[in-house]
Amino acid sequence: MTLLFKTQYLEAIKARYYNSTKKGKSQILDELCKVTGYSRKHAIRVLAEGHMTGKKNSGRTIAYSQEARYHLKRLWHLMGRICSKKMVAAFPMWLEYYQRADFTPLIKEELLSMSSSSIDRYLSSYKKQFVRMRRSGTRRSKKFNNIIPIKNFDHLASRPGYIQADTVAHCGTSLSGIFMWSMTITDEFTGWTENRVTYGKGANNSLEAIVSAFSSLPFKPISFNSDNGSEFINKELHNYIARDSKIDFTRSRPYRKNDNAHVEQKNFTHVRELFGYERFDFKELELSMNNIYKNYFNILHNFFIPQQKLISKVRVGSRYIKKYDTPKTPYQRVMESKDIAKEKKLELKSKFDSFNPLLLKKELNQKMIEFKREHQSFKKKKRLLAEYYEKRSTKQSKAA
Repeated sequence: MTLLFKTQYLEAIKARYYNSTKKGKSQILDELCKVTGYSRKHAIRVLAEGHMTGKKNSGRTIAYSQEARYHLKRLWHLMGRICSKKMVAAFPMWLEYYQRADFTPLIKEELLSMSSSSIDRYLSSYKKQFVRMRRSGTRRSKKFNNIIPIKNFDHLASRPGYIQADTVAHCGTSLSGIFMWSMTITDEFTGWTENRVTYGKGANNSLEAIVSAFSSLPFKPISFNSDNGSEFINKELHNYIARDSKIDFTRSRPYRKNDNAHVEQKNFTHVRELFGYERFDFKELELSMNNIYKNYFNILHNFFIPQQKLISKVRVGSRYIKKYDTPKTPYQRVMESKDIAKEKKLELKSKFDSFNPLLLKKELNQKMIEFKREHQSFKKKKRLLAEYYEKRSTKQSKAA
């Protein structure tokens, strides 16, 4: 067989080879080996010439476009930096309102098809720049410890109304003096959360914040559980909750944060991620902070941010195996509950239909910008006032 014939023969079967099925390719290779005497591996390499456009990269094939990954990062920030499983559950709601010039239906389909593992993989390096700090300002109150019982933590909430409460200090790096405190109350069963701000954590201020938060709940409280801080364990709150409201008032065990785990985990997601760790010690800021919580932040999280509930926790050797339910928003859990009246559900449905999560987030960001400007203005006035009194004191000392 001449070289010219082999070349013409190979050119004739190359196109047929690459357009064939796996079985057809095998038959063509058998035929080529018999006609030319080539070994099978050499025949495969000869037929591959001209069809290999470049070296194939090893590893996982990139399934999602660069544009989809860009919008994924933007949505992660818009949703409050929630975990991947919650993002998957929230995408159908949020993407209905998400509109940008470069956001096409194809990108929307890519985001909706993403799994939680893919989201974690694409965001893993991006998340490392956000650092979490820890600080506590809780002080024990012993006077009412014998009056307010410790909660039986074997009990699991089976309906809405089992409330947990905690406070977070906006003290900066020092707990001295009077400053703002964020009070968080959350329902164990639905995850519905309300935040309020008080200037200092006196008994009357705490009571006023709790009454305001109770009025925003879509259900009636049945039980109220707090830590052993003096803002909760006091006469005023005990009289209102245990006597006037007829609510079961209990406390957690001292130095056991997990007893109040449902609200402790929200100290970061519902307070620190919003207001950070800066010190707020101007009473004039109380109105602005409460407006941000009540009219923007709480609505966004209760209606549009999914939460996960722990179903079981089993120890196997040295590891704990945890199982969680499907992520749902507090609003969805309230609507699924059989213990909520139909009239209340219709009212909530009407509210939900009137909200736009992206518009709420935009307005929240604008309010936060205005709040920061207001805070900087008060800090500047305080600094100028301190400088004035310092100069005045210096002049008086020189005159003396």
